[in-house]
Amino acid sequence: MADSSTFAVLNLGSQRVSGAVFGKSRAGGLVLKQVEFAEMFGDPSVEATRLPQMRVALLELTEKLKLKGKPVWYSIAGHVVFTRFVKLPPFQDDKADQIVEFEARQNVPFPINEVIWDYEFISDKAKGEREVALVAIKADALNDINDQIEDNGITVAGVDLAPLAAFNAFRYSYPDVAEPTLLIDLGSKSTNLIFVEGDRVFTRNILVGGCTVTGNIAKELAVNFGEAEEMKCSKGYVAPGGAYEANEDETVDAISKIMRNTLSRLHGEIVRTINYYRSQQGGNPPRRIFLCGGGAQTAMITDFFAEKFTLSVEVFNPLRGVALDSRLNQASVDGNAPSMAELVGLALRHAGSAPVEVELIPDSVAHSRDSARRAPFLVMATACLFAALALGCFYYKHAAQVVQDKLVALRADAGEMKKQDAVLKKLDSELTILKAQSAQLEDAVNSRGYWNHLLALLNNKFSSDYVWLTQMELLRNGSSMTPSVSSSPGGPPPTASTAPATVAAKGEPHYELRLQGLYRKNDQQQQVVYKYYDELKAASEFFTPPPAEQKPSVETDIEDARYASKFNFRLPLVKGTMKFEK
Repeated sequence: MADSSTFAVLNLGSQRVSGAVFGKSRAGGLVLKQVEFAEMFGDPSVEATRLPQMRVALLELTEKLKLKGKPVWYSIAGHVVFTRFVKLPPFQDDKADQIVEFEARQNVPFPINEVIWDYEFISDKAKGEREVALVAIKADALNDINDQIEDNGITVAGVDLAPLAAFNAFRYSYPDVAEPTLLIDLGSKSTNLIFVEGDRVFTRNILVGGCTVTGNIAKELAVNFGEAEEMKCSKGYVAPGGAYEANEDETVDAISKIMRNTLSRLHGEIVRTINYYRSQQGGNPPRRIFLCGGGAQTAMITDFFAEKFTLSVEVFNPLRGVALDSRLNQASVDGNAPSMAELVGLALRHAGSAPVEVELIPDSVAHSRDSARRAPFLVMATACLFAALALGCFYYKHAAQVVQDKLVALRADAGEMKKQDAVLKKLDSELTILKAQSAQLEDAVNSRGYWNHLLALLNNKFSSDYVWLTQMELLRNGSSMTPSVSSSPGGPPPTASTAPATVAAKGEPHYELRLQGLYRKNDQQQQVVYKYYDELKAASEFFTPPPAEQKPSVETDIEDARYASKFNFRLPLVKGTMKFEK
């Protein structure tokens, strides 16, 4: 049976799986009782071999730490999880879940039903604007990782994200650090940047890590990945900047320069992230820098970052606030301390005293928790079921009589409802007739002001007294609808428009308004007519655009002896606006 006074944690790195067993001191602090590491050899960028190697490493740790049957918190690497920090306007607390889910759907680059996600508010709501950390991982990816752990007989208590676990460890171990701080977690496949300002946190993952350095060494020196890794670990150091005396061993000197070049690329990414954090997240530049992870133990790496940032650079010791069991090898623990930040952060989650508590729940864990929550209800439901069966016979006998009485009453109500239905159908028919009649009245009311508005438009579009109208005529399919106007006795026939009549669609009449008038001599001559025509043409509530070839017919031979010259044009009327005939 598992010891309830201890709790176990696992950190699933890219090249190393680490595990530890913690307990609580009488004062409530953490006590490290046991820690073990299992290496995963090979290039971590080759995903096909990662899960089988992880299974072997987990089996080794399970046996050494006796993890079978124990509830275990474990962390997954930052580069496999999508992380986004979003600022939200003030809102009511009871709407937090809906608002954050909406933001998650907008920001997570996968369908929300295909991911496992969680969130955590990381700013004080008293400040108004709220900042939330969204984390998400594809459900299949997390379930595959979780299967490797559960297949070793381990009970999963929860899943945390490595950068946030490191943040929790930092706040626990360095409560005295108040200034803005950058924690650089140098992993094998990637590097996690963790910005700390009080209780606020911001993280970013950069895909440059220890295996990037190893890959560059292997490429430059033409050796395989395993040989390059061994050379880096046994002989490697970061070359200093400026002028310095080269190493006597040319291979070692080459390795140091390759490491410096790769870390210079990492430095550039860190600088860009700092600028983004300041400009987009409103953060302050770091005044202290801590290094952790496996890469923090590289020779002269603190000197490299101190030179680049001109700041004090320290190696993060996550065991600063953790007591050590007397049976532990002090030297071995101290040597691996920079790699244990996630383990301490996970222990805080197990102990329930972590500042940030984001949790990714695999499907199997969710089902187990759901079953555990339902268990008391299932027991109660079973008891209620037997009680219901005992009362069932009596109840159903009584219920049958009640149903029969209700049926008789309902049949009587149904007969009355049929009568009412007939009355309603009759009223509905009358309503249909009244609606048809009212539609005619509505058309008459809507149409009575049509010509007033049209005449007002014609009048308002006059920009001067150089132009005036002498005749307005309604045309149907190009023919006049007012024969008394077009053939007035004793008068000359009206001047016909030279523009071609628009051909109406078959079976559908086409209505136009023909305008005839005079314009007198002026500086702009016939342009006053074209201007008037264009302004009327733009009145889309009355007219539809005429064909491009249809232009006003304008007399241009104005003589000094004549006071004015004639013009005429036609404009198509908008369909459906007015009924022009019975």
